[in-house]
Parts: sequence; C-alpha cells; structure tokens
Amino acid sequence: MKFKQFIVLAVVLLLTGFRVSSAQDVLDKIVAVVDDNIILRSELQQFAYTFAIQNGLDPTKDPGKFDQILKQTLENLITQKVLLVKAKEDSVTVGEQQVDQVLEEQIQQMVKQLGSEAKLEDYFGSPLRQIRREFREEVEERLLVQKLQDTKKQDTQISRKEVEDFYATYRDSLPELKEGVRIRHILVNVEPSEAAIKHASERAQEVLSRLSQGENFAELAKQFSEDPGSAAKGGDLGLVQRGDMVKEFEQAAFALEPGQISKIVRSQFGLHIIKLERKIGEKIRARHILFRLDTSVDDENATIERLKTLRGRILAGELTFEEAAKQYSKDDVTAEKGGDLGFFELDEFQVPAFKAAVEGLNAGEISAPVKTRFGFHLIKVDERRARRKLSITNDWEQIESWALNLKRTKEFAKYVTASRNDVYIEHKTL
Repeated sequence: MKFKQFIVLAVVLLLTGFRVSSAQDVLDKIVAVVDDNIILRSELQQFAYTFAIQNGLDPTKDPGKFDQILKQTLENLITQKVLLVKAKEDSVTVGEQQVDQVLEEQIQQMVKQLGSEAKLEDYFGSPLRQIRREFREEVEERLLVQKLQDTKKQDTQISRKEVEDFYATYRDSLPELKEGVRIRHILVNVEPSEAAIKHASERAQEVLSRLSQGENFAELAKQFSEDPGSAAKGGDLGLVQRGDMVKEFEQAAFALEPGQISKIVRSQFGLHIIKLERKIGEKIRARHILFRLDTSVDDENATIERLKTLRGRILAGELTFEEAAKQYSKDDVTAEKGGDLGFFELDEFQVPAFKAAVEGLNAGEISAPVKTRFGFHLIKVDERRARRKLSITNDWEQIESWALNLKRTKEFAKYVTASRNDVYIEHKTL
C-alpha cells in the first residue's frame, strides 16, 4: 500500500479503532514494548496522522508540531496497552457476541465510507471474512479496556459533603439553566385514501410476484423503491438494532430468517417488502422496497379534524392527555409513557413547528394541531422553567452527577498513573 493511500485510509477509517495492515509493515519497526505487547511505528503513524489532519494540521508543513503529536500519541497508545494488561490481570472478559456485534458495526461503517463491500475487499486486497478475522482481536482488546475503565469508574462513589464542596468550588462557573419546558405529544399520521392504498398494494404485489420468480431483490429495490435513502443501495438499510425501526417493520424483519423475504408490511411510511440478509443477536441487516402511500390535502384536513375532536374531548374531561396518548398516538417510543417527551431547553428544539407551538402555551395548556414531517401533533406543556442559576437545593441530582463524573475522572487518572508504574514499559527510538 502506498504511503499516500495509507494516510487517506487513516483519515477515513482509523477513528473506528482499526489498524490497517499493509505491505509497509514489512519495513516496520517496534517503537515501544508494554509487558508482552508491542507498538509498531506504522500503528503510531496512522493514529498520529488521523489526529493531525482532523485538527487541521498538515504534517508535511509543520513537522515540529507533528513530532509533538507523535510523542503524545505514543504515550496514549502505551496507556491503552497498559490498561489491556491490567484488564487481563483482573480477569476482565467480554462476550463473543458483543465482540461480533461491535466488529460488524465497524465493518459496516467502513463499507459505508468506501461505498460497498466489494470496494472494501478491493482496498484491503482480502475477502470480507479475512478482514473480519484480522480486525477481531483489536476490537476485543478495545472492549476489554473500555470495560475495565467502566468498572473502575463505577467503583468510585461520592459523599454528600464532596458534592457540597464541588458546588462551593465551581458554583460561579456552572452553567445557568436556560428557559425550558416539559412536554407531551400525541402523534397522528395522515391516513391515505382507499384508492391510494389500492394503487400501492397492486404495485407491491407485482414486485412480490417477481421476487417469488427469482428476480434479484437489490435490483428491484433500485428500480421500484421509493425510499430515497436506500433505493440506490439496493434497499440496504445497514446494521440496525431493536428500537431503531418502527414497530410494524421491526416485528416483520426480526421474524424472518436470513435469506427470507416478507409479505407486504404496512407502516406509517407506506408498504414494505423486506429481505433479511443477516442476524447478529439483537441486530439485523435488512433490505427493503418501499411503496409510499400518497396522501392528499383532503386527507390532511380529515386528520386535523380528528385531532381537533380529540383535543375537545380532553378539554371536556372525557379522558386525560396521557390516556389519549396511550390510545391514539402513533409514536411507539412515547405512547406508553402518556406521550412524555421530557424536558427541553427552548433553543434545543430541532423542529421549528414544535418551538413555535410551545412558546405560546402556559403550563397545562394544549396546542392546536401542529404539522411536522412526522405527521400532525397535539402538544401539551406540563411544566415551564424560567432561566436561572443552578441551586444545590433544587438541582441536587445534576450537581451530584457532575461532581461524581469529575471525581471518577480524577480517580481513574490516578489508577492509570499507578498502572503505568507497575507494568514494564520500554521506549524504542522513533
């Protein structure tokens, strides 16, 4: 692999934690030894180049600064190897299934960056199964170090006095609580007409028939799918886990075995035909062909009237907002919680229509129907919070969390220092 190619790959891939094996390794040298682990110059360079370029530094134009980055990167890599030694001494383990899942996620991230599995194989000059085999050990080592760090930090607790001392020390530099609201919502989708449903169903059934005759799923997805995010990729949705997809799609997809194709599945997005490619624990890789259910202005108006009627029933006391959300909301994540979306600072809202609706509501009030790209909503403000400084009386949990995180960070730094003094480390010439 040419050195220029090596740098480009580092920029694209190395934040995922992978080390690129290449022909250049033949000319490699050892730059450090940690217990029975070695750190190679190529490994050091790839991480240093990644850090430098991501921070706007051209190593060729500022070799002095890059030399500093090399030295700091080496110390960081040594620390990682030290923690790996300690993890093994403490009999820290990670499950094979977890390693497989993380490895698969990172393989898919590389595939996404490069464009396809074929391009990934071409880049490394190896089949995908060999790439997985070569990278698996490094994934396992990173997970071991992460688990050790999490375990050590969880062992550190904090007393009430320590929290009070933290607040006394940092109170003037703690951020203010901005104006915020706690809100609930009810989401209702615009229902298409019977004619629109019939038209989409006929198209989906035609494609399903062609699939049953052996036609290629990916090619038909490119030709017919109305999902702009996946159609060009043959309907490929990548690796997803439970909770990432809407309920109807998820139930159908997880019920399949690899290679199987579903019947027509309806969700809020339209009609789907799903093919399961791979199943790894609670994660799957699937393809789909989407047929959207077109809606009209009349359909939207009918949805608005249904929500107005529901709002009237809530205001009349026939049912509470929470009961209505559980019964009618199409938001699978919040419906069972009575539509609770939690607390938001006003400038945190990513949906302008939500912010506009909430700004005009007092605590306890319910909005008129609000349109977003997800559908139509009723929004209720449960509580409004004015902008104010943090108080140890009113904001104990937040202050305790910050104090605990700071203590855990300091204690773990002490552990790292002690561990480095306890493990054999030998620096070689860079």
